[in-house]
Amino acid sequence: MLWVKSLHIVFVASWFAGLFYLPRIFVNLAMVPPESVAERARLLLMGRKLLRFTTILAVPALVFGLWLWLGYGIGRGPGNGWMHAKLALVLVTLGYHHACGRLLRKLESGQSRYSHRWFRWFNEAPVLLLLAIVVLVVVKPF
Repeated sequence: MLWVKSLHIVFVASWFAGLFYLPRIFVNLAMVPPESVAERARLLLMGRKLLRFTTILAVPALVFGLWLWLGYGIGRGPGNGWMHAKLALVLVTLGYHHACGRLLRKLESGQSRYSHRWFRWFNEAPVLLLLAIVVLVVVKPF
């Protein structure tokens, strides 16, 4: 079980690293002047590659998490309300990941209406999600 838990932690950390950086690319894209075609193309390429890599990292994070939950029974049974809250936040994180993909496609097509300031705030969400998830797992408040 410790191997599975270790792999889960590594892949979750890697997945979140991508979620921390991808919106930062969006901030930079929102600040690119219209005449900087090469810079915009480079940032879009970086965004596409990072989204693909981050998606690949999310899969084993979720698989190892499900293995711990369903295979070893971690967080199951009475007194494990923290696990329900954690799973809800994991679903929110998946939604955030999906939103990043949609935003990247809008940036690619020039249809994004968001400013670099909006993207800066959007960039803070995964930090708050990770903080809440870690507190739920470690403290198990309910």
